[in-house]
Amino acid sequence: MLLKEMEQEAQTTRKMLGRIPEDKYEWQPHEKSMTVRRLATHIAELPGWVKMTLTTDGLDFANNPYTPTVINNTAELLELYEKSLKDGGDHLAATNENELLKNWTLRNGDQIYSVSTKAEIIRMSFCQIVHHRAQLGVFLRLLNVPIPGSYGPSADETSFN
Repeated sequence: MLLKEMEQEAQTTRKMLGRIPEDKYEWQPHEKSMTVRRLATHIAELPGWVKMTLTTDGLDFANNPYTPTVINNTAELLELYEKSLKDGGDHLAATNENELLKNWTLRNGDQIYSVSTKAEIIRMSFCQIVHHRAQLGVFLRLLNVPIPGSYGPSADETSFN
């Protein structure tokens, strides 16, 4: 079921990432918002959480500070996404239910954010992709870029107003 969900969501994510105008990567709708580049890169990297979840027992931000991959255009962005998706999907396909039931811990040094099963972390990463993809949809709407539908047609694909 997780593999099927991963591929279904990937179809929409590819379409959304492919719509980003290359001259808008530094744009952000608000000073507290991410830039389009940072948001899109984060979306493209999130399928990699599946591999990380299945090959570790947790993530400690104190020992693993986040350094986003540098992307400069949509081709690089989509390449990063496909690599993350393949790595995550390959590891998910090769795992078993016992592995999915093991605990995984998200922390920052001594501060524990969550302890969840690996299956729950994988589902959370899928939810994060959908969440950030929706943010990207708002960014694109504000830039007057037609957005693709997610679970049916968007207002840009029909006569919805």
